[in-house]
Amino acid sequence: MRQDPCDVGRRPNGDQANLKAAGIAVDERGFVKVDAQRRTNVSNIFAIGDICGQPMLAHKASHEGVLVAEVIAGHNRVYDAKTVPAVVFTDPEIAAAGMTEAEAKAKGHTDLLISKFPFAANGRAVSMMETDGFVKMIADKKTHVLLGVHIVGPEASNLISEAVLAIEMGARIEDLALTIHPHPTLGETMMEAAEATLGHAIHIIQKPLKA
Repeated sequence: MRQDPCDVGRRPNGDQANLKAAGIAVDERGFVKVDAQRRTNVSNIFAIGDICGQPMLAHKASHEGVLVAEVIAGHNRVYDAKTVPAVVFTDPEIAAAGMTEAEAKAKGHTDLLISKFPFAANGRAVSMMETDGFVKMIADKKTHVLLGVHIVGPEASNLISEAVLAIEMGARIEDLALTIHPHPTLGETMMEAAEATLGHAIHIIQKPLKA
């Protein structure tokens, strides 16, 4: 049985904050229920961050805070992010945005383009002597729309932002592959991972892609 992430580490405590006294609805797991504007069932009370659910990340909470401030100021905004990047600050760093292979298939993308481009084939990583890791890209084979990016390696926490922007824009793999990246930089791994997904990376040996 898959373990619930709330069974490890942090647990929601919305049900312990006496929110019921204010009439605020809390779900069975202890998260405060909110709508797309982060408004609770009490119209003049909003909730952001960990207390209103996954992913429990600081940058997601900050985004929600700005959103709520704008809603209160009268702007018409909703939370509609396609992806929230996740980073593990280990050595090497790990970062991810968008879907995994399993998630993509579960959402109906049964035919995928998948590639990995190693940091060992990147000049900047070699000069830094930090060649462990890779950039993995997942795209829909029919549309070439980018679905997910997963990075293990140096500066993964910074590199993932390009992937987030691409996913938010609905970019295709060609958009990344044809974008000129400065040389020599770690950012080139994003461009070359996209090229590898299309089957024509120039710094790694690839088997011909199946039609």
